[in-house]
Amino acid sequence: MEPLKIRIKRRLELYLELDIDGIRKLVLNLLLKLKKVTVELLYNELNKKFRVSYSAVASTLGYIHSKLGILHVFKESYKTPSVYSLKEEYVDMINSALTKNIATS
Repeated sequence: MEPLKIRIKRRLELYLELDIDGIRKLVLNLLLKLKKVTVELLYNELNKKFRVSYSAVASTLGYIHSKLGILHVFKESYKTPSVYSLKEEYVDMINSALTKNIATS
């Protein structure tokens, strides 16, 4: 069985290859830049460039968290929103994948 980081890198690269309109790249760039985001914050940032629904943003973060495995999720209580942040060990991998993807676009 291949190491976890190699599988995550492959999934991340495929995830970015399938990015037709640039939303996925922007989400990852925002996560790198802002360090911690909520669905609402990310929704507000994405709507400056794209027309996306709140549920689409929530589902994008959920996908990145569950399928790529590069996010931490913290929820203080059931009344507070979930806070998403990148796992530090994947920051360089994400930067590399974004740079590689821009070079091939």
